[in-house]
Amino acid sequence: MKQILSISGYLAVKEVWRNRGRFLLVSLVIALITLLVLFIAALGEGLGNGNREYISKLDAQLIVYQAKSDYLIAASRLGSDRLEEIRGVDGVADAGKFGAASAALILPGDEDALKVALLGVEPGHTGEPQVVEGQQLGSDDANEAIIDRSTALRTGLVPGDTITVRVTQGTEFEFFELRVAGATTGQQYSLQPSIFVPFDTWDRIRPKSAAEVAIPNPVANVILVRLEDAKQVEEVRQRISAEANDVEIATLKEAIQALPGYSAQQSTLNTQGGFTLFIGILVIGGFFQIQILQKVAQIGVLKAIGTANPLVAIASVIQIVVVTVIGVAIGGLLAFLFSLTFPPTVPIVFNGTTSALAIVALLLIGPLGGMVSILYAVRIEPLKALGLSS
Repeated sequence: MKQILSISGYLAVKEVWRNRGRFLLVSLVIALITLLVLFIAALGEGLGNGNREYISKLDAQLIVYQAKSDYLIAASRLGSDRLEEIRGVDGVADAGKFGAASAALILPGDEDALKVALLGVEPGHTGEPQVVEGQQLGSDDANEAIIDRSTALRTGLVPGDTITVRVTQGTEFEFFELRVAGATTGQQYSLQPSIFVPFDTWDRIRPKSAAEVAIPNPVANVILVRLEDAKQVEEVRQRISAEANDVEIATLKEAIQALPGYSAQQSTLNTQGGFTLFIGILVIGGFFQIQILQKVAQIGVLKAIGTANPLVAIASVIQIVVVTVIGVAIGGLLAFLFSLTFPPTVPIVFNGTTSALAIVALLLIGPLGGMVSILYAVRIEPLKALGLSS
């Protein structure tokens, strides 16, 4: 077996080297397919991450919504009475109000305002992100904010700076100044960079209708719940349902899947990636089938002098693997180089696990695509190949 592998490897590599121009072109085609697959995977990861980033990093296990809101944060409204009920449930370590709205961050100079997610959290409670620079939020009504990494990258803001937020209240634009208390990691919400403010401050400055301006009504969208024991999710979930009226409870995974457009977006991108891999199989298969047809006589000679079918098959497999590996390596390198040039506004994230799975799939499409040509090479009859049989 060792001898067969040695001879097969020699024949495969020798042919690739003698026809290196032709095989390099095929490797470049595979490199382009690799580049496309990796970018589709990175785009799916980036868009999905931009939608779920804040929720996926929560220090909570459950999210409580208003009943019949279909796990939609924007459609849910919960008052302070629900918060007290939930905090009193056995197994709940902490709970915090959370509110979400949109605002515009006014930037110095003539730059366009930056659209941001204006998120209200309770200082010191579940939902407030941990800062990596600066300080946590102070009192419930402090004019302070925590900015996420995406906001910092796009604006250059640092803790200690003052920001101006523009919102619509009634029919007028209102402007509010906040001091940047701290900065946290990436915490995008609905594909928007985020700024976090104390909940009472959020309720005061968030966009409001004319009726809401006249009658303050500090109502949260949802309540974020951290458990004493993360393994007791279902037990505590049932207790909250029994003790708090008109609520529905979701795990973080369920909440992410319910985000508007998230599932459809991911399934679309996954389908595109699958079709790209399928096209790769057809391209590689077509090329190696043509290769086999062009050297039918040579294979016939090899078989006529006693070369066994396993040697021919293994040589073909090694050849396909070598060409595929070269193509995937070139494509992976190009993807890495291109990724260094993207600005933070482009939602492309090269996740290690996702990229590794994509590369493994790409390495497998070579042998899969060349399977038909390998079977054809094995079935070649020496006499027919040499034209000695009718």
